Amino acid sequence: MALSDLIWLALAAYGVHMFEEYMLDWPAWARAVSGLHIEWADFYVVNALVLVLGIVCANLAATVPLLALVFPALLLINTVVHIVGVIAARWRFFPGIATALVLFIPIGIACYLKAGALGVLTGGTLWGSLALALVLHATPALLLVRDRPMFRP
Repeated sequence: MALSDLIWLALAAYGVHMFEEYMLDWPAWARAVSGLHIEWADFYVVNALVLVLGIVCANLAATVPLLALVFPALLLINTVVHIVGVIAARWRFFPGIATALVLFIPIGIACYLKAGALGVLTGGTLWGSLALALVLHATPALLLVRDRPMFRP
């Protein structure tokens, strides 16, 4: 299986993950745990962007492995966030944790192993993809400031 195939598989796994979060009302859980003002519109916009990112990463797998690996890195980081959410919710089920554990971990690791087998997983590619994914995963932190007066219309 090519690296691009694995990233397409990761994108499909993300779709299943979104379905789990949607069916189990992830925004309500996130509001309860974080205290942030998170609505369904936020969920839809963020996830639409992640889907676009996945498509771009799958298409770049053959030519720009650093950028292609941002998507599996994002899945692995998202898994850590879900684990922290379970702990913060005092070990209660947190929407998205099942697919994160069952799909994201093995597929994310498989993407990196494949990149290694292809000889394109350098230190720069590994750390660069993780750093970019961390920055992207942190962008919802804008929720912390969007209700402040200077950001209101």
